[in-house]
Amino acid sequence: MNRYGIKKLVFLLAINSILSLQSCGGVPEEKSSTTQSNKVFAVAEILTLIAEENDITRTLYTKAIVGAGKKQGLKFDEDWQDDEVEAGPLPALFLRGISSDIRKSPVPLGLYLGSDFPINASNKFIGKQAELFEKIKTNKESQHFFEEDQKLYTSMFADLAVAAPCVNCHNEHKNTTKTDWKLGDVMGATTWQYPSDSLSYKEAIDVIKAYRNGTKAIYTAYLDEIAAFKIDSTKPSIGNKWPSKGFFLPTAEVFIDSVRKLTSYKSFEKLLADSDKRKNNYLVSN
Repeated sequence: MNRYGIKKLVFLLAINSILSLQSCGGVPEEKSSTTQSNKVFAVAEILTLIAEENDITRTLYTKAIVGAGKKQGLKFDEDWQDDEVEAGPLPALFLRGISSDIRKSPVPLGLYLGSDFPINASNKFIGKQAELFEKIKTNKESQHFFEEDQKLYTSMFADLAVAAPCVNCHNEHKNTTKTDWKLGDVMGATTWQYPSDSLSYKEAIDVIKAYRNGTKAIYTAYLDEIAAFKIDSTKPSIGNKWPSKGFFLPTAEVFIDSVRKLTSYKSFEKLLADSDKRKNNYLVSN
């Protein structure tokens, strides 16, 4: 096996071990090596990978939890964490929760959601990001650039209206500045930032782990909120069933396991493809 095959094998084994142990609270002992320390991934590659995972995760939450849950009587509100509000986080707030948890981690990964018609004025794109967002709205293609002011490598990805709950909420919100959103529209863009132009295998794993930990943290916070509901009739049964089956919600473990099944294969395929591309480029140049 050549050194490119070894790198792929090391990475896949490492990420499988780390992510499978997250639910148990443990991680494999780290071992320093030349392979781990090498910067082998361009930052745009990893930010694209994690953005794709985020799309899958948010779509699952939006459709299978919020959309199906509302049909069963579950409520979702922007003030979901207020003591007097018995509801769960809307999809945009679910993303904000992930972002907040990432900021608490040692991983220097930035994430936020912006738009040219945001409900919250502080999320309105300005400057270069506003300019690039116009391109995203036109062709839905991601934009990668270096943010001079912040000295951060930045990637922006189209945030599409993938489910009716998103469209209805934004059209009907009291602070909305646009009332004619429809399915498929580019409602905004998720923006990811990282301080380095390239990452080692370990750094790539850390980025994926930080994102997935954030997902688990916000979903667990939602279940904790439900446990504190004062009206028993508003509490769904928590177990292995989803809202599509009735007044149920999956446990954090069931939800995260579903996320991993949907995202892991796609992530591995992406990393393998990137590794093969580098291998071919190396063979051509040598």
